[in-house]
Amino acid sequence: MVESRQAPERTTEAPAIRPLVVADLPGYKQLRDDMLLAHPEAFTSDAAAEQFKEPADYLQRLGLDRKEGGHFLLGAWSRGRIVGAIGCERDLRTKVRHVGHVVGMMVRPEARGRGIGRELLVACIAEARRTAGMEMLTLTVPASNAAAIHLYEGRGFVAYGNLRRAIKVGNAYHDKLHMVLAL
Repeated sequence: MVESRQAPERTTEAPAIRPLVVADLPGYKQLRDDMLLAHPEAFTSDAAAEQFKEPADYLQRLGLDRKEGGHFLLGAWSRGRIVGAIGCERDLRTKVRHVGHVVGMMVRPEARGRGIGRELLVACIAEARRTAGMEMLTLTVPASNAAAIHLYEGRGFVAYGNLRRAIKVGNAYHDKLHMVLAL
């Protein structure tokens, strides 16, 4: 008789993607502070300056005052903890209201490799497509971040420019690739 041994079944909890609410802001701030510190080249905001903000300082990112939509913050939750986030900002000015800007895409290091970034991006695009009058999304990404660029291209974003020396961290400069997606 031959014994069949199977590898133990790996179960990975699918993250819950949902819009953030006011009660989520402390967790969001902690995630953001951690990511700004770990990846200073990836964000325009500076960790040293942002650490003094209060969670309530991010209230406007929820878009609660935006009846026309298109201004929101999504979070990825795993085991009751926020492990990723992505935002969309929409200008109120009439001539540019058709453009949304993807901002603050981040996933905790221990949660990477599970498709959370992809799920956040898919949810962000879907929400933007549901928004009346939203015609395109833009974003910037460090030109050196091949994995992120691949993720964005896989969802239809195309590069339209590269801003050399866009971010300066200490004495090092980092280019930012500008990308767009027609909705």
